[in-house]
Amino acid sequence: MNVRKEILQRIIESGAVAVVRMADAQRLLRVAEALHEGGITAIEITMTTPDALAVIEEVAGAMGDEVQVGVGSVLSAEVARQAIDAGARYVVSPVFKPEVVAEAHRHDVPAMPGCFTPTEILAATEAGADLVKVFPADVVGMPFFKAVLAPMPHLKLMPTGGVTLENAGDWIRAGAVAVGVGSALLDKAAIAAGDYAVLIENARKLRRSVEAARAE
Repeated sequence: MNVRKEILQRIIESGAVAVVRMADAQRLLRVAEALHEGGITAIEITMTTPDALAVIEEVAGAMGDEVQVGVGSVLSAEVARQAIDAGARYVVSPVFKPEVVAEAHRHDVPAMPGCFTPTEILAATEAGADLVKVFPADVVGMPFFKAVLAPMPHLKLMPTGGVTLENAGDWIRAGAVAVGVGSALLDKAAIAAGDYAVLIENARKLRRSVEAARAE
């Protein structure tokens, strides 16, 4: 199995990607450690985070192989390359740009472009997307997943936007291979207070929701 497929398999097995978008980059490593302690092994650090590349390098170096650290909010091939050089193990985008997918693959890491319509999802998959981020997922809802997967069951879809700790399992039941979760995991008040136990429990609750759905 090549590196790219191995990374993708580990992300899908984990069932959830924590989307971390924080103004205070200094707290981000502690947040990543808490999420990992709660069972989340895929953490996406968005480019909207201050000094994102340095943060990715720091977190990837500190967490090692135990956590798959990726980059999110990528809008160009050049940013994808910079993030991968900093240690990102996968590239997530809010939109589908073939050149970003190609750049990720050039470095043997998975590409997860954001798509919204069935045509766009299929086009991204045919362009080599390893997994398609359906975004914003709360606009289309779970019935959309079932409807799209009925004629195209080979698609690998991950909802982002509108996924909560409670409904994560419902997205898995609707056909998602994994879920992307941001604000539902990252309790701002708890982070501000340094109460990382809340994040650990949020991560555990998310894992339980996904695992219960997969066990059915």
